[in-house]
Amino acid sequence: MSLVSSVQRDAASEGYLAEYQYGSAEASHTEAYLWRHIISLCAELGARRVVDIGCGNGALCRELASRGYEVAGCEPSADGVRLAKNSAPELVFHQLGVDDDPSAVGNASFDVAIATEVIEHLVRPRNLPRFAKQVLRPGGHLLISTPYHGYVKNLVLALSNKWDSHLTPLWDGGHIKLWSRKTLSQLLNEGCFRVVRFIGAGRLPFLWKSMIIVAQKPEEPGQ
Repeated sequence: MSLVSSVQRDAASEGYLAEYQYGSAEASHTEAYLWRHIISLCAELGARRVVDIGCGNGALCRELASRGYEVAGCEPSADGVRLAKNSAPELVFHQLGVDDDPSAVGNASFDVAIATEVIEHLVRPRNLPRFAKQVLRPGGHLLISTPYHGYVKNLVLALSNKWDSHLTPLWDGGHIKLWSRKTLSQLLNEGCFRVVRFIGAGRLPFLWKSMIIVAQKPEEPGQ
């Protein structure tokens, strides 16, 4: 990696890492409203091997491993990887972000790739489906979640004057992109994934806290 690309990578990940200086191996707030969907989808898809992209402190990896899945985690934060390895030394964790070469994780070797609440932090979001496509087997699935932003929710936030508290620019790090079902589906389609399912997670319909999109890698090369 050149000095320029190394500096660019550090700058791109700085906001993400600033927000996630992990001090604990405990599960995050997303456990309450996202995990049940992710766990259910892994079972429905008949997954055996699962990779968590942006696994943080490894809490979801540990939960999936406890249910019998063979799990690997990828995380750019050194603090996150350290906590993950200390709390689950029997699992495999890689200090990698989506801008890195995923070959160390295993090419075309996973049934399901998970990326929960990651893509809204990325400067170069197209690298996430690229990374996932390389590690997934043909016909494998990507489960990607991000805070939901649709017309009704955005209108409610605007009319209730909640935008500043909902997405304050005063945080270090934080979310740098807002995704809708349409824009996230477009990103995945551009990455040669086929969107097969949409799930709203948390809160009332169309005011969902997050959304989950399930996308499938082509069965055959070139599809």
